[in-house]
Amino acid sequence: MNATVAVTAVDRVGPETVALELETPDGFDAAPGQFVLVRATPDDEEIARHYTLSSPTMDETFEITVGVDPEGDLSPWLADREPGDEIEIEGPFGEIAYERDSHVVAIAGGPGVGPAVAIAEAAQDSDYDAAVVYLDDEPAHMDRLDALSADDVPVTIVADGDEERLRGAIADHVTDGQLFAFGFTEFVTTVADAIEDAGGDPDDALIENFG
Repeated sequence: MNATVAVTAVDRVGPETVALELETPDGFDAAPGQFVLVRATPDDEEIARHYTLSSPTMDETFEITVGVDPEGDLSPWLADREPGDEIEIEGPFGEIAYERDSHVVAIAGGPGVGPAVAIAEAAQDSDYDAAVVYLDDEPAHMDRLDALSADDVPVTIVADGDEERLRGAIADHVTDGQLFAFGFTEFVTTVADAIEDAGGDPDDALIENFG
């Protein structure tokens, strides 16, 4: 679906990272793990980018998490939005979606933390277990990760470059639920290898490669 939606909040959730809360349009049937296309014309030239949903529910509003590149063509414009501003979206898209029907292990690299946190929260809301493994030197969404941890969700934050610890954390949780992974090519390739090395089947994991 195509829709023009209002911005209801813009919050800084980490270094160079903001979360945009958007009004949910009628008929928007989405699940954590899916993504939308955002269209805008910051300098009178149309730009479109995909953003994965980072909220566990979509009832009245939904959220996208935006990593802000100061030299970027769209993210600084999005970060400058205010409540009441409008943006255009298309979607939802994507076959990776959490349907609230299993325990989950959400593995994130960098901007993949948005959908990972949303999936873990959705699992908790549905009385399923969750675990989060997150690779980043400057973590975002720490308030939500801390809340998950306080609710007895295992949250492992790994520094960039510490592949041994990343693999160990994946091995610790490889049989704990449906595996989800979100991140760029090098990261998700490492995740798939780690799953296989730990005795799991990477083909059973739901992996979103951001390119």
